[in-house]
Formats: sequence, structure tokens, C-alpha cells
Amino acid sequence: MTLPRLSSLIVDDAVARALKEDIGDAGDITTNATIPADATSRAVIAARKPGAIAGIDAALAAFRIVDPAISVTVESSDGARVEKGDIVLVLDGPSRGILSAERVALNFLSHLSGVATATAALVDAVKGTTAKIVCTRKTTPGLRAFEKHAVRCGGGSNHRFGLYDAVMIKDNHIAAAGGIADALAAAKAALGHMVKIEIEIDRLDQLEEALGGGADVVLLDNMSADDLKRAVSVNNGRATLEASGNVTAATVRAIAETGVDVISSGWITHSAPSLDLGLDFI
Repeated sequence: MTLPRLSSLIVDDAVARALKEDIGDAGDITTNATIPADATSRAVIAARKPGAIAGIDAALAAFRIVDPAISVTVESSDGARVEKGDIVLVLDGPSRGILSAERVALNFLSHLSGVATATAALVDAVKGTTAKIVCTRKTTPGLRAFEKHAVRCGGGSNHRFGLYDAVMIKDNHIAAAGGIADALAAAKAALGHMVKIEIEIDRLDQLEEALGGGADVVLLDNMSADDLKRAVSVNNGRATLEASGNVTAATVRAIAETGVDVISSGWITHSAPSLDLGLDFI
């Protein structure tokens, strides 16, 4: 799988801040006190549970920033599916550097691989349907670009990245703007032709008003499978339909089979458990 890579400007900045938080002003006092400065070692990072890998560039940056003399061989790239025991990275070089970078590297790699693994579970569940699994803005502050990349590593797609790249009119916008029609009309009057407009509805009787107002995407919030099917029929291809709410590995197949185009999940970024990966000297 060939995936777009995050900019090194983003990766190096985030990893350097994490290393500064961990190593601090005094350095790794445990490692420096117990390991000779000239000691070298070989270590591996391996999967302790099955999953999907994400965060390789962040892990590489951690070892490179701490000590450029550490050589890293990538055995499982971003997007790879691994089984228990599969090797992800092989490390050779100064023992002190490997130990000092270990936790930051694993924090990024385990968390992001957890996001990729959670995404892959949903993607696998909807295979054979036309629905795409996408993420939301429910991300860890400061890690949005990383977590959205991890979603792609799990086979999912990205929703908007922030408030700046697409319009999403939610229930509170509708209430403050005076209604669906007023909110859509105001958005269309204010925006350029390159910006898509999505609007959220939670009742079927709102769908025609949303479509009539020219929404490009309609978010069907917490609707039953029967209502989702009716919405697909009423829509008849006029807008992209996104289903959201109560999306789990157990429910996502039924949601996809209603014919919606997109299924969004906040859980895959805000609540995905970390993938168990470990570093061991060999």
C-alpha cells in the first residue's frame, strides 16, 4: 500500500516536543548512569497483538533526533497488517540513544497503530458495499494530522481537517441561523465555488429542505437503518449522504448496507486502544 507521507516539518516538530517533554533539562539520568557511552546494541520493535501499523515516520524521527548514529530498518511499513510476533523495526547503534528514544517512539507508534487498527476493523466490516469509512475532528489536540494519517493507514478516508477546509452546518448552527434554509442560503452567499457545504439533519422530514437548499453533503445523524434506507431513496443521488452515530464494528455493516455513501466515526480517533508493540534488546 502506497500512502502519502506527513510533512517532515510536522513530524519532526511534534516528535521533538515529545522528546523534550520526556528527556527534559537533565537528560535520561537512568540510561546515562547505567550504560557506557560507547555501548552498542541491536533491538527490535515487534507486535504483541495483531493490527495495522501507522506512525513509522514518527518513530524514525525519535531515534534520529536522539542519535543520528542509530540505524533503523523498517520491516513493516505504514498500512501493513501484522500478526503477533511480527517485527516492525530493527534498531542498531548506540544503546543510550535507543533507550532514550524508546518511549516516545513507542507512544507514537502504538497510539497511531491503534487508530489504524480500529479503522481497519470498520473497513473490513463494510467490504463489498460502496460505503467509505471516514474520521471526524474528534482527535487528540496537536495530533490531528497524525491520527488522520493513521486512519488512511487503516484503509479509511479523511473527513475535513478543520473548520477551515469545508463547511459543516450542525444543529447549533441551524438553531442560531434561524433554520435549515436560512443557514444554507447564508453559507452559499458567503462562500466561493470551491467550498463544499454539508448540513446535519436528524429527522427524515428535514431532508427535502436540505436538498432543496443545495447541500452538497447531508449528514444523517443517529438515524435508524430503516430511516437511512428511506433517506437514500428520497435523495436519489442528489447529494452525498453521510451516516453518523452509534457506529461500531457490530453496527457498521447494517449501516453500510442501507446505501449511504460515507460512514463517519469519532471513536476510531478519540477512543481507539493503543496497539500493543514492544521494544526488546536482542
